[in-house]
Amino acid sequence: MWGTALECLEIGNCVCVPVGRKAKGSLHPPQCRCPTSPSAVGIFPQSIPAAAPPMLGPLPRSCWEQKQGETLGKLCNSCLRENLFDEQVQVPRAGRAILEPAQRGEAQKAFLSVEMSWRPQYRSSKFRNVYGKVASREHCFDGIPITKNVHDNHFCAVNARFLAIVTESAGGGSFLVIPLEQTGRIEPNYPKVCGHQGNVLDIKWNPFIENIIASCSEDTSVRIWEIPEGGLKRNMTEAVLELYGHSRRVGLVEWHPTTNNILFSAGYDYKVLIWNLDIGEPVKMIDCHTDVILCMSFNMDGSLLATSCKDKKLRVVEPRSGRVLQEASCKNHRVNRVVFLGSTKRLLTTGVSRWNTRQIALWDQEDLSMPLIEEEIDGLSGLLFPFYDADTHMLYLAGKGDGNIRYYEIGSEKPYLSYLMEFRSPAPQKGLGVMPKHGLDVSACEVFRFYKLVTLKGLIEPISMIVPRRSETYQEDIYPMTPGTEPALTPDEWLSGVNRDPILMSLKEGYKRTSKIVFKAPVREKRSVVVNGIDLLENVPPRTENELLRMFFRQQDEIRRLKDELSQKDIRIRQLQLELKNLRNSPKNN
Repeated sequence: MWGTALECLEIGNCVCVPVGRKAKGSLHPPQCRCPTSPSAVGIFPQSIPAAAPPMLGPLPRSCWEQKQGETLGKLCNSCLRENLFDEQVQVPRAGRAILEPAQRGEAQKAFLSVEMSWRPQYRSSKFRNVYGKVASREHCFDGIPITKNVHDNHFCAVNARFLAIVTESAGGGSFLVIPLEQTGRIEPNYPKVCGHQGNVLDIKWNPFIENIIASCSEDTSVRIWEIPEGGLKRNMTEAVLELYGHSRRVGLVEWHPTTNNILFSAGYDYKVLIWNLDIGEPVKMIDCHTDVILCMSFNMDGSLLATSCKDKKLRVVEPRSGRVLQEASCKNHRVNRVVFLGSTKRLLTTGVSRWNTRQIALWDQEDLSMPLIEEEIDGLSGLLFPFYDADTHMLYLAGKGDGNIRYYEIGSEKPYLSYLMEFRSPAPQKGLGVMPKHGLDVSACEVFRFYKLVTLKGLIEPISMIVPRRSETYQEDIYPMTPGTEPALTPDEWLSGVNRDPILMSLKEGYKRTSKIVFKAPVREKRSVVVNGIDLLENVPPRTENELLRMFFRQQDEIRRLKDELSQKDIRIRQLQLELKNLRNSPKNN
């Protein structure tokens, strides 16, 4: 069995290569020759008799130097000048064995096998030629006053029927809801959803009911809106459900992936509330964070919730009990965004390294003590948004303020992450909406679709990621069974502890069927909301001037509502008094 170092081989020209070290570039150029290279071939076996021949050549320039009982492999001076190798190679104590010419053939074969092992492995992938295709101008959405809010969210939500975009507005928050077929230029007076008193920070479509959308705002509320068929005809100011439970502004909302009418909201009060929309109240509260929650992500069946926080910690939480299962203190990798990688039991995070370079890290969800891999992306400052496609195992990375989208393929074995290609565009993106799988065009081999927000142009630009195929038939290898539009659980089942995988559907036929579920808003009286013994609607003193203004406007609205109710009751009292007077003065009573 050969040892760990090979001194010199003469194949055409001399090549000095330490075995087991990867060359930074190509091998030595033809003019580079080891100054101590003989015509014979030298090999170090793992065990050599003590009476082995000594090393040849003058020691100051030899390829090998004997030191402290160990033979350290050092490159010759010309190799060092070329800077072709990383570092020294340590081998067991050994002398130099001189091979006869008849034995050179075997040594040359061994050298060639080692050389071939250094070459990068070719990895075949059906997605290595995926490319991005930008929609033509007439298929884009133009003239949209996209919000200038600096909150790190996408400000865009898409499903198979509607496109929703948060817009710039004065005196409250609003967003547009546009049918997907209504492309082109949008009129300035197009109807909006404008019921919030503060800026809208996040919007998400219900995955099971395509005309129900949730929004959260700086006014501390979460609201549920029902969009009529065909889109809005006039401004919508009344939500079907208003949810109050946070004491500060709400920055994130997420729907449960397998259960209908379960909504998660994360506020700047460091709490995550779980809302049961069947009753319109919070049923659980996750209170394990010590700072603002930056991101939330569910695993496939919704039994685990991963969160990234401003306190530089990554957590995996059991949402029903609020118990933290795993926690990572990310000092070298400051986490901004986190996403579950499907059913692989792994997490991927994007963040910033200690050198302020953008970085991604892969984690085992059952052990967050150390990331599996860390990879630096570039030195730009924009936030990296990760998007994972569980059907194709592709990861897309898009930077806020960038014009490009990188995509990778996730594997189950090392190196886990394989770079595929990059989509480039000169226009910077503020955020990206993602079309669900059942809304893609399978006839064009479309595997992913982004809706890119270009603030400078007021433009929403669809970008389709396409696998090039010559055949126009349905490609089953790139469209496996995917989560559909039917919920697997009811809210009561999930709250009782049941976990169930999503109900899958095929995209081959009937994948554009509409959901038969109808949202019914609960009828309830306003009262105190108590979770874990804490009244969430109690008077919390405002911390900033904006919070004071929001509280003032909320109180003004409540006073206005009470005055209207009082005036209506006064009118009713007068009517009853008049009827009573008429009855007394009627002739029958006389």
